[in-house]
Formats: sequence, structure tokens, C-alpha cells
Amino acid sequence: MLSGISTTSTKLSSPMAGPKLFKEFISSQMRSVRGFSSSSDLPPHQEIGMPSLSPTMTEGNIARWLKKEGDKVAPGEVLCEVETDKATVEMECMEEGFLAKIVKEEGAKEIQVGEVIAITVEDEDDIQKFKDYTPSSDTGPAAPEAKPAPSLPKEEKVEKPASAPEAKISKPSSAPSEDRIFASPLARKLAEDNNVPLSSIKGTGPEGRIVKADVEDFLASGSKETTAKPSKQVDSKVPALDYVDIPHTQIRKVTASRLAFSKQTIPHYYLTVDTCVDKMMGLRSQLNSFQEASGGKRISVNDLVIKAAALALRKVPQCNSSWTDEYIRQFKNVNINVAVQTENGLYVPVVKDADKKGLSTIGEEVRFLAQKAKENSLKPEDYEGGTFTVSNLGGPFGIKQFCAVINPPQAAILAIGSAEKRVVPGTGPDQYNVASYMSVTLSCDHRVIDGAIGAEWLKAFKGYIETPESMLL
Repeated sequence: MLSGISTTSTKLSSPMAGPKLFKEFISSQMRSVRGFSSSSDLPPHQEIGMPSLSPTMTEGNIARWLKKEGDKVAPGEVLCEVETDKATVEMECMEEGFLAKIVKEEGAKEIQVGEVIAITVEDEDDIQKFKDYTPSSDTGPAAPEAKPAPSLPKEEKVEKPASAPEAKISKPSSAPSEDRIFASPLARKLAEDNNVPLSSIKGTGPEGRIVKADVEDFLASGSKETTAKPSKQVDSKVPALDYVDIPHTQIRKVTASRLAFSKQTIPHYYLTVDTCVDKMMGLRSQLNSFQEASGGKRISVNDLVIKAAALALRKVPQCNSSWTDEYIRQFKNVNINVAVQTENGLYVPVVKDADKKGLSTIGEEVRFLAQKAKENSLKPEDYEGGTFTVSNLGGPFGIKQFCAVINPPQAAILAIGSAEKRVVPGTGPDQYNVASYMSVTLSCDHRVIDGAIGAEWLKAFKGYIETPESMLL
């Protein structure tokens, strides 16, 4: 028997979910969804639905098919790559069989969780029978909902005399038809984007279901010309703008959703402090001399910042927490997410147990994760489970100071600005020195971190930066 992908959505109960729990979560999505054709000439088959591959995933894209129609598939083999709301994940086959039909081609976007993407069969001889196959999920919902329609006129005939039954029958029959317009998710999305009511489109799919082609035909018909007239009037008054529409990527959608949620629900406040980085830069030069002599990679300022932030969290654990409606969860692990900007969007891979790792180890992990982010190959275990985030716009972009948006469910994020030389008072009168200072801003969730606690954390962080030798103890 062939195994498909469950359409059941499951959420991880904790933001600290690790690789083991994630694998259990993924395996819970890979349950059988065996479909039998209503037609006698089709053998039993397997409908594989779009799986829920992350706790927040509601839809996905087919990035690439690694198997083609007619290929034999075996347990553990990768069927395709699915672009989720956070990363690109490989979807594996669970049992042996043959890929009879690919329903959603490579590049298909906004496929709802549970929507059929492929068909598999047990016998190779059955493959050709599914050449023009339409998934049963497209016709399934229409059958049970079509039955109540004839029941309404029967009730009218029993309760009232047959004086004017036809007039009363026509009204209730038209109402449910408007409420029950069956359309595929893609057709609904296309109609919504073009402000076209589904009631004005005639469906040609099974049981009168509206499919994408119906909406496209409607837009290409004369009705499209009627909707274009108002825009011509506007164009005659205002010069047309030259623009290009860039489709949202999955990572862009989830970033927008999470940031909007953060600003709307989390009471932010911000604390800024200037830290002298002369001693830290001197220590970095010494350590890099040792690294170069031993063939190791150079240590960056960001590596030192991550280490200092992790040690400060261990010293002030109230900032290493998360808000829930019932309690404040204080984490014992210090896992630092690091913001990485790529062409596809913003990623935040995680350095786990950063307080227990050396600077060279932190540097190696950050470089490795940043490269995976740029290649869009991060796995869920590479970005899940963080307890605090560091965002650095100073070194790469020269931004002096900024306020970052908290990454929920975390309670704080540290924004790192650039270092600049300043003239400072010397030890004696009319004496001045030049020192390098770096501005850092801590964004805090006031539900979790009181102002004094946030200030205490910044004091600890500043102490590690200005006395960097203490980080090596």
C-alpha cells in the first residue's frame, strides 16, 4: 500500500522545538490518504496532498520535481522540493510505487495544504489510466452539498397549499446556489485579485466547479473590456505610472505577517547605549593573528557581539524569556538568532547554546548558516528554537543606530550600529583622546522585560564588550 501526505495541520507546542521534535512533527504529516476512483475503469490510487511541513504553513509552492511521471518511487526517495513559508523542504516518499500523474507542475504557487499535487499507483500498468485524471478532491465537496437543494421545495409543499409553490421554490433555490459557489483555490484567488464576483462566472469543471481557466476566459471576454473603461478615464486625467509588480515570495509573506503581528500585539520599548570597542578590536586583532597562524578563519565583530549577548543573557535570564497568556517562559538554553539578508528575503538562522561555544565555533556556524540562507537551503532545525535575536546593520551597511522589531515569540532583539571615532575627555585638563564607540539598541517586550531589567542586561552586555577578556573566562 502506498502512503501519502496527511492534510492534518499540527503545531509544535514550544518555540524551543528541536530537530528531534521537528522530525516527529514531519512524520505525523505523512499519513495515508488513500483515494478510490468512482469510475470502474480506474484502479485504486493514492492522492498525495500538499503537506504541512512547518507549524505556520498554510500553503506552499512546488520548487522542483525530482521524479517524473512514470518513475518508480521507493521509501526515503525525494519526490519534490516544496517551498514553505520559511524554507525549501524535501518531500520524501513513504512506500514503494509509481508516480502516475503530477497534478501540480514545477513552479506551481499558493497550493493550499491538503490540495492534491500528485497521484501514485502500485502497478506500473495502471500509469496510463491516469493520463487525464482529475483528483477526487475537486469533486468531493460538491456531491454532499448538492443534496439539500431538492429538500426545500418538498417542505414548502407539505406546509402550504399549492397556490403558488413555483414562486416560493425559486427563491430558496437561488439563494443556496449563490452561497454555494464551488471553485478551486487558484480560481478564487485569481477572481479576487481581479475584483471579479464568482457568481458572474460559469464553471466548466466537475459538478459546475469554477476552475482557473474559467476565470481566465471571463477576463479575456467582453466583460474585461467593461471593467477597463474606468481605468481609461483615470488615465486621461493622470499620467500613467511605469511600474512592475513583483510577486510575493513565501519568506516575504511570512516576514510581513510576523512583523505586523509583532508591532500590533507586542508593547515595544527601546534602550540605547554607546559602548567603547577599542579593547574589543584589540583583542580581535590578537585572536585573528593566532587564527591565521593556525590556518583558521578570522573572527568577526559580529561573532564577539553574539558571544557577549549570550553571556549577558546568562547573567540576566529574564531577557531570555517568552510571553504566553498563562505564564512567562524563561529558557535555560541561550539560542541566538542572527538576521541574514538575502535576495529572497530576511532569514534568521540560529546559533544554539551560544553561551557555551567559543568564538571560532560561533564564527564557523554563522558563516555556514548564512551561506545556506543565501542558497535558500535552510532546514527548519536551522532557524527554529531561538530565544533572542541579533541584527547588525552597522558593519555591513554603516548604519549608526536603529530600532529593530521583536521576533515573536521572543521578548527582545538587539540592534547593532556602526563604530565611529569620537573625541573624549582625557585624564587631565585640556587633554583629549580619540576612542571608537558603537551604538546598540535593545528592543524589549514590556510584558516580559521591565525597563530596569532591560537596562541591567545592557549594562552586562556593555561590560563584556568593553572588557572583552572576561568573555574568555
